[in-house]
Amino acid sequence: MNAPSTRGLIGVGARGDDRFASLRRPAPPRAERYELGRSLRERAHRSDLAAWSPPPDRADPVRQITDAHTGRVPELVPVRVGRMAASPYAFLRGSAGVMADDFAGLPATGITPVICGDAHLGNFGFYASPERELVFDLNDFDEAHPGPWEWDLRRLVVSVYVAGRQNGFRETACGDAVVHCVEEYREQIGHLAAQPLLARSFDRLDVDRLRAATSRASFREEIDRAARRARRRTSDRALPRFTEQRDGSVRLIEEPPLITRPSPADAEQLAEALDGYLSTLPPHWARILAGYRIVDIAHKVVGVGSVGLRAYVALCEGSSPDDVVFLQLKQARRSVIAPHLHGDSAWHRHQGQRVVEYQHALQTVSDPLLGWTTVGDLQFYVRQFRDMKGAILVEDMSAGALADYAGICGYLLAKSHARTSGASMIAGYAGNSGKLDEALCRFARAYADQVESDHARLVDAVRRGVLPAEPA
Repeated sequence: MNAPSTRGLIGVGARGDDRFASLRRPAPPRAERYELGRSLRERAHRSDLAAWSPPPDRADPVRQITDAHTGRVPELVPVRVGRMAASPYAFLRGSAGVMADDFAGLPATGITPVICGDAHLGNFGFYASPERELVFDLNDFDEAHPGPWEWDLRRLVVSVYVAGRQNGFRETACGDAVVHCVEEYREQIGHLAAQPLLARSFDRLDVDRLRAATSRASFREEIDRAARRARRRTSDRALPRFTEQRDGSVRLIEEPPLITRPSPADAEQLAEALDGYLSTLPPHWARILAGYRIVDIAHKVVGVGSVGLRAYVALCEGSSPDDVVFLQLKQARRSVIAPHLHGDSAWHRHQGQRVVEYQHALQTVSDPLLGWTTVGDLQFYVRQFRDMKGAILVEDMSAGALADYAGICGYLLAKSHARTSGASMIAGYAGNSGKLDEALCRFARAYADQVESDHARLVDAVRRGVLPAEPA
C-alpha cells in the first residue's frame, strides 16, 4: 500500500506546541478518540508496519552521512566517522537522519505527538531530579519534534535488535526482546490513556521501581552499579578529573582533539551568551546561577551523532573553590524530523529553545538549569554537564536482561508520548492483541539487516579513503 502522509492527523497544537491551547475549546471524549485511533487501522494496517525493503531510489547512506557533516567542525569529522564505524550499533546511534528519511516513506497513522526523534536504547538513562533524586527516563532531545509516534517506536525496536545481534544472541532472543518492548509500550499507552490528563504527567521511574521491573538478579546488580556510577557524576567530583591548577587558578584540562580551549575572543562571546542564557531560566534559578562566575570554558566533544557540532563546557565557581557547577552549551540544529513534516519552511525560531521545551514536554522531571542561548549565528541549549547522568550499558547484557531493559524503554517511551497528545488514539490503534508487537518484530529484523548493510558500506568507504576516520 502507499504510505499515508506523515503530516499529522492530530498533534500538540496548531504549531506543534501549546501556544495555541485554549481552555474554552471542548476536547473530544476519550472513547471517541479511542475509536478514531481504532479506525486508523484501515489507513495503516498494523500488519503493514512489518514491511521493509529499500526502495530503488533510496539515498546512498554514505552520502547521507557526508551531507550531515555540513556545518560541523571539519577536524572533528574523522572522529565522528570513526565512532560510527566502530559497530552497527554505533552506526545506528549516529544515523537518526538516515532512519527518518527511510521512515518517511512507510505507513503511518498520522498521529503526531511530540516525539524524541532519536529513540534508541542508549538515549535512556539516569539523571538527577530538581530534588536530587535519581530518576531514569529519556535523556536526549536534540531531534525532538512533533512527529509520527511510530518513528520513535521503530527506531527503538531496531536498536534492540541490533544490540542483541551485537551481543551474539540468537534471532529468537532478539525478537523476544523486541516483542517485550512493544508489548510494554502498548500496555502502558493504554493504561495512561485511561488516566486523567494531569495525573499521567506525574508518572516517573526511580531506582526502586526500575529494579522492581526485572526479576533477574544479574540485571538488578547492573542497575545498582549504573546508579552508583551516576550518583558519583556530580560537579564537585568532576573538579579534580577535568581541571588542573595553572598560574594560581583552576583551568580545564586540554586533551586535543576532544577537549580544546577556544580563542580569547570566542571565550568572551561564549561568556556573553551565558549571561543571555540566564534570562531563559525561571527567576529563582537565574538568581542562584548569577551568584557564580565563569572560571574557564573549553570545547568538549560528546556523543556519536553530535560529534563535530559545537559543544562547550563552562566551569563556574560560587562562594568557594569547591562550590562549582559545570554548564554544557550544546549546538542545536533543525531536527531531522522537521523536513519530512514541513519541508524547507522554518517552524521553530530558536532550535535550542525547541530542545528545551520538548525535553520538558517528554520528561516527567527535568534539569532545572535547562535554557538556551545564541552564540554568533549559532543556536545552543544549556544544561548541567555533570548532574548524576549515567547509562545502563547494553554491551554485556544477557538476552533476558536485554528483554527486560527493552521493556523498560518501551514503557518510558509510551509515558513520554502520552504526556503530549494522542495517547487515546495510539491506544485505540495499538489495541490489546499482539499484532503490533509481531509486526514491529518483523520490521526490526528486516531493518537491522539494513543497518548492518549501511554500516558495512561506511566501513568500506573508510577503507577506500573516501571518508577519513579516527579510531573510536
